[in-house]
Amino acid sequence: MQQERNLYYPYSEYLKKKYGEKVYKLPVNLPVSCPNRQGGREGCAFCSPLGTGFEAADSSVSVSGQLALDRERIERKYHAHKFIAYFQNYTNTFLPLQQFSAYMKEAAETADIVELAVSTRPDCIREDYLDVLEDLHQKKGVEITVELGLQTPNYHTLAAVGRGHTLAEFIDGVLRVRCYGFDVCAHVILNLPGDDLSDAVECAKILSALGVQVVKAHSLYIARGTRLCKAYENGTIALCDKEEYLERTAAFLDHLDPSIAVERLFARAPEDDVVFCNWGTSWWKLRDELEEKMGLGGHFQGRCFSYLDGAALES
Repeated sequence: MQQERNLYYPYSEYLKKKYGEKVYKLPVNLPVSCPNRQGGREGCAFCSPLGTGFEAADSSVSVSGQLALDRERIERKYHAHKFIAYFQNYTNTFLPLQQFSAYMKEAAETADIVELAVSTRPDCIREDYLDVLEDLHQKKGVEITVELGLQTPNYHTLAAVGRGHTLAEFIDGVLRVRCYGFDVCAHVILNLPGDDLSDAVECAKILSALGVQVVKAHSLYIARGTRLCKAYENGTIALCDKEEYLERTAAFLDHLDPSIAVERLFARAPEDDVVFCNWGTSWWKLRDELEEKMGLGGHFQGRCFSYLDGAALES
């Protein structure tokens, strides 16, 4: 089997090139919700009422306090010296601008924080919020990454899971962030009910055409207490099997620009909080199976990256 670095471009390598050493994310949980949960809306069908910040401390703890707690653990385990403040849970730009600015400033002024990574929805990107991040970049020297959830380019699937936006908002969000020169990390799910292999390929092509720097792909996990959980338990949705997911992931990577760093390819979630995750297999075993499949099948990131820049024109 080929080594991982030959199959796809790992995010850890991307960070090492960027900062000259290993860098680790420290998750931060802010007291914020999501516009898709306002006005009687229930949020995305796959989103737990607790959001996705299960690795972070309680939002009642200050930003600097959360960073200090996580840093102590990571520093002791990995001997790390540089860190990313990762605002992970819910929609972090869905805050009053002044409050958003204060949280970002507190993180930027914390020792050894070299980057702010701000996770949000593509329909919650506005220039005054980006101006706050640009000001911190200029004055505090921190790098900026904005993490945007696309999930799928298929607008039928986006509507079915109640995502509340389409591909257009994602394109708009990426273009606005890129105007500032910030990195973009796109979040995608390659096995949402209703999607197939062609959606995975189209997703890779769209991310490549938009020039994002990082992608975080997830295998769908079904959290308790979600609309998707009810549908799964009622048998009204069908999930692809493990082999199909590996096939989609290999095809996704085949079509992905080889300069895009891959942060994740499989979900990670607490077992007690889900009814389905990774076909009952650990994520690292799935990774090994994927790498074996890619090695045997001649797959590698960028293998089919030949569709941009007037590809249909004769030379």
